[in-house]
Amino acid sequence: MLTNDLKNRKILVTGASKGIGMFTALHLARAGAVPILVARNEERLRIIQQYIEEAFGIQVIVYPADLSSGKERENLISYVLENHNDLSGLVNNAGFGSFEYLTDASWTMTDRMIQLNVTALIHLTKELLSTLETNKGHIVNVASQSGKISTPKAAVYTATKHAVVGFTNSLRMEVDQATVTGVNLGPVATEFFKQADPSGNYQLSVEKFMLDPNEIAHKIVQSFSVNRREINAPQWMEVASKMYQLNPVVMEKMFRSQFSKK
Repeated sequence: MLTNDLKNRKILVTGASKGIGMFTALHLARAGAVPILVARNEERLRIIQQYIEEAFGIQVIVYPADLSSGKERENLISYVLENHNDLSGLVNNAGFGSFEYLTDASWTMTDRMIQLNVTALIHLTKELLSTLETNKGHIVNVASQSGKISTPKAAVYTATKHAVVGFTNSLRMEVDQATVTGVNLGPVATEFFKQADPSGNYQLSVEKFMLDPNEIAHKIVQSFSVNRREINAPQWMEVASKMYQLNPVVMEKMFRSQFSKK
């Protein structure tokens, strides 16, 4: 159950124009928080802003930015530090994937994936960490079960999520005045797959396992009220990831056909 812990607290959410980020903004507003929404699509952000302000009577701050751009990240960081130094939450949700063999991937897309999935997440966290610790805030890093289980046709995406998992676990041991939660998910029913898998074949193969982004967002917002190390879903995939870490050779042989359905 949500509490009043979030009332009037400013929480920055990246990738907030759709999917998990959008639903996280809605749940934050319902709990009384002030969402700061960041994404490239300003039109969608304005629609979400209008809905939240009318539905919940909560102020919403919108900041359109492409976080794969270092310059735009610097501008966002400066804006937050100058205008919202009472920030007490950061949800690093922005990211995308592309399911293809490394030899077939364009460097432009590969580099952008690294910049958005890893560099932007670390950059924002580093520059806003002092403010977040001052306000005894909460950092949520959205990774993936791909950060724990490696699969073919996802070498770069998997590498970015491995990086997020490792960064999150190390950061948790470095900070004293902020809470750090990692979110490791299997396939989620969002627009992620429109870019990651344009053929739709992988999405069809995992359709019955798809997670509800609204439910995941609710769990993320709940984590602000408790000191939760990780959110892992679905649970059977988390069990599989532990088995993979214990014996990757056996797991890769057993699930090779499933891994290759992208």
